[in-house]
Amino acid sequence: MTAIALFVVFILIFLTTRLIRRRGIRLPPGPPGLPIVGNALHFNPVKAWHLCDQYGKKYGPIVYLSLLGQSVVIINSKRVANDLLVRRAANYSDRPRMIVGGEYLTGGMNMIVARYGGLWRKMRRSSQIALSPKIISQYHPLQNDEMIMMTYGILHDSERWTGHILRATSSIVLSMVYDIPPLRSLNDSFVTQANDFVKRVSSASFPGAYLVDSFPVLDYAPVWVAKWKREALKDFKHFSALFEEKFWAIKQRVTKGEEHRPSFCATVAETQDKMAISDVESAWLAGTLYQAGHDTTHSTIAWFIFAAVHFPEIQVKAQQELDKVVGRSRLPSFADFKHLPYILAIVKETLRWRPVAPLGVVHSSIEDDVYEGYFIPRGTLCMPNIWSMNRDPEVYGLDANTFRPERHLDPSTGDIKDPSDEGHVSYGFGYRDCVGRHLANDSLFIAIAMIIWSMKIEPGRNENDDVVVPDINAEEMDGFIVRPPPFKVSLTPRFPEADAILQQARDDVMNGEAYRRGSD
Repeated sequence: MTAIALFVVFILIFLTTRLIRRRGIRLPPGPPGLPIVGNALHFNPVKAWHLCDQYGKKYGPIVYLSLLGQSVVIINSKRVANDLLVRRAANYSDRPRMIVGGEYLTGGMNMIVARYGGLWRKMRRSSQIALSPKIISQYHPLQNDEMIMMTYGILHDSERWTGHILRATSSIVLSMVYDIPPLRSLNDSFVTQANDFVKRVSSASFPGAYLVDSFPVLDYAPVWVAKWKREALKDFKHFSALFEEKFWAIKQRVTKGEEHRPSFCATVAETQDKMAISDVESAWLAGTLYQAGHDTTHSTIAWFIFAAVHFPEIQVKAQQELDKVVGRSRLPSFADFKHLPYILAIVKETLRWRPVAPLGVVHSSIEDDVYEGYFIPRGTLCMPNIWSMNRDPEVYGLDANTFRPERHLDPSTGDIKDPSDEGHVSYGFGYRDCVGRHLANDSLFIAIAMIIWSMKIEPGRNENDDVVVPDINAEEMDGFIVRPPPFKVSLTPRFPEADAILQQARDDVMNGEAYRRGSD
């Protein structure tokens, strides 16, 4: 079958080449490749954004590769990304076919990688309603409480600071999606299974994980021969039952008119008939939201602490703003949102400086297209190199590699330059941009505000009591997510009363209804 697949690929390359020559249209520039394999031998998907950045510097804002006959276009500039992925979104909003991760393992119901069509549109519309700015404001108390718990945790247990962040961000998403009590730990049975789902889908969707994704002819192999197919179908059945049980429990309360707290599932259930979305589709939509939300926010907060270690001056400026607006007698809250532009600028700059998904999620062209004289064949994989776009010196200046929140502020007023502009492209483009970005921005705002208000962030020390500053270029890849590698950090109360105020706030949360419900 592999030999047949290689033959088919060769024929496709031959026919595509003839078509391009006949039209007299050229492909975008790119590195030369070898017959049949193209650029596959030189393109490593691990940390590929750095290689794509090098290609961009050499070949320009749009670069063409051929990977075993698959046309790939790397987009290295925001201008080109807006032209193709936003203004021509109807042609560039598809996803490549992912046979294992996108079909067998998730039944085609993972909205992140689902193909562009009726099912995706239903899921997208349902998500937009349930995650609108008006709706998500009802989750502010939940986010506030969890970030109090997180801030107290990292201040008093700095050796395990990343674990406290992951628990809080996971708890926010799960409580918001399923109305479950706040997590006491990450050992909860449902959390363990949900995280297994995230890891399984991430590994299955990674380029090169399965040969069938490169040679679709292998999909014709019967189940009893293809172990990968048996395992994916088994996992789909397991995860589908897991998600459906959680969704159905909430839908029952909604349909019976019983009292229920706000949740994503409740909102979806209330609009289910209008959106024409089935129970199983709704259940998978909720499961996908957890996949998309918990680890990205956790990693972004980790990148903020990483930046604070390397650029301590940002803490001083942020604390001056907090002292002026909030004072030292209470913690910051969402009521301070519009009065803390520097904190908002830090959120934007963290997402710009270290995007957690530096190559985003691949788009796919539906029809042949021509852009600035370059031919882009149907089915071309379009990779938005967010890493390069967020560092474009023409947009962000010659200091684009530096963490500088001021770049998002109006120098004459000190306010955010354009509140409608994210200040980065880390949330994606067009129809496929991040539908949960408002929820993420809220969580990041309150987390960063509380951390900076309550503590000083300094480099940690090794066993010899030497200060150790992590390599500023260090990064760790986990599936599609990039986060800082483990590093030690010193966290101390910023002023004498800070710890006592934080302790009281933490006690109030622990004695609140939500945490009492979790201990019943």
